[in-house]
Amino acid sequence: MLDGLGYFATAIVELFSPGTLFNVGWATLLGISVGMLPGLTATLGLALLTTLTFQLAAGDAVMILICMYVGAIYGGSRSAILLNIPGTPANAATALDGFQLARTGRAGEAMGIATSGSFFGTVVGMLALAIFAPLLAETALGFQSYEFFWLAVFGVVISGRLTGQGDPLKGWIAGFLGLLVAMVGQEGVHAYARFAYGNTDLAGGFGLLPVLVGVFGFTEVLWVMKNPTYQAVKDAAGSVIPRVRDVLKHWVTIIRSGLIGTFMGLVPGVGEDMGSWVSYAVARNTSRNKDEYGKGSVEGLMSAETGNSAAVPGAIIPVLTLAIPGSAPAAVLLAALFIHGVRPGPLIMIESPAFIFEVTAMIFYASAAILLFGLLLTKPMLLVLRVSHVKLMPIIFVLCTVGAFAIASRLFDVWVMLGFGVLGLGLRLLGFPMAPLVLGVVLGPILDVNLRRGLVLSDGSLAPFFTRPISLILWVVILITFLLGSEWFLKSVKSWGARIRSQGG
Repeated sequence: MLDGLGYFATAIVELFSPGTLFNVGWATLLGISVGMLPGLTATLGLALLTTLTFQLAAGDAVMILICMYVGAIYGGSRSAILLNIPGTPANAATALDGFQLARTGRAGEAMGIATSGSFFGTVVGMLALAIFAPLLAETALGFQSYEFFWLAVFGVVISGRLTGQGDPLKGWIAGFLGLLVAMVGQEGVHAYARFAYGNTDLAGGFGLLPVLVGVFGFTEVLWVMKNPTYQAVKDAAGSVIPRVRDVLKHWVTIIRSGLIGTFMGLVPGVGEDMGSWVSYAVARNTSRNKDEYGKGSVEGLMSAETGNSAAVPGAIIPVLTLAIPGSAPAAVLLAALFIHGVRPGPLIMIESPAFIFEVTAMIFYASAAILLFGLLLTKPMLLVLRVSHVKLMPIIFVLCTVGAFAIASRLFDVWVMLGFGVLGLGLRLLGFPMAPLVLGVVLGPILDVNLRRGLVLSDGSLAPFFTRPISLILWVVILITFLLGSEWFLKSVKSWGARIRSQGG
């Protein structure tokens, strides 16, 4: 613990420089602006910005991307409060009470409370990152190929279960579609070209970044162009700087929502959306003023914003320690780490033990930036809401195209981006979630390599995949998750229960 605090303090001091503060400032402001614009997401912002950081040093690039990530999740609360249109999906719960407060002339107070909640939520998640990430990395050193195989399957299954919008089957279909996409190209053990059909480009596989930019970039362009335009609120009434006592009286909600958000961030593929909703639901169920929720509850607004912001550091914990993203934006961040030569995973505490604390310090600077900008620059930043989609979407499309082409200078990657953008739009129109698809693409190589490596280690026997202690726990949890999401199984259980009761009667 003391070593960790020392690393953290050292990282804060070492990162403190004019260049770092400049990068923190513009990246956080850009993130807030992206988050404020309805239809744009943290994932889109990270995907586009990753394409612009190739020539930067790894530390600077990671700092910029983390500031974009934190800023975008916070920025979505602006349009949620003023327009009743969440800037990002993570801010949907914020709109329930934030917009009601704005309608009663308390928009400034609502934005101040949202800023405070985002700051404290990020701090709680940051502390969890500093404390638990090293412990998780040390524990993961005992994992072998068998455990990593089931961990990859678990990530896709649990993501599909929780993001399937009431239909887990759609989430699982999207996740396993992502796994199939990851199988295209040369496999990782013998470099055999699969599903290439003699095509050289297909033999190289679908690049992760073009797929991400297509699904989260071009799909967003197509989706936003379908939606009607909106009118921005011209001003924010009242002061946006909350009184200290108004914030401190919700300290229980802040701590509870921060811990819930961090935990939801840890679950692969779930992230900020569920962090916000679960925190809001728990706060409502434990509140003495349940009737105020949805009608302008300050406590409800605080819980939602604390939960989604705490999920950001929470989602980064498995990225660093297991190389498995906790959310869709974290999947893009994981790809960026690989691109810049950083090797996340269980060995990170051996190869670069200080890096986790450097990331923690980066989150600290990002949280300080959203607090500063959120309280002092709210009214000027509201001008971003007046940007017309007609002007914005062509710019986003150009950035998507340039970003897809830049990583390998292959025209094929541009076609991949366009193809997956159209595929993403079709899946979204049919109600399929995008997070399991992306998670499947990211986890596909991990699943594939560890399955075959495990079979080599066991001389072709599947027994270790099912009998080793951690593997046993993981596949049992996966099986339970499948059964609980199966309508047939639930109906059967109800039918058996009814028979037992009737026979007992």
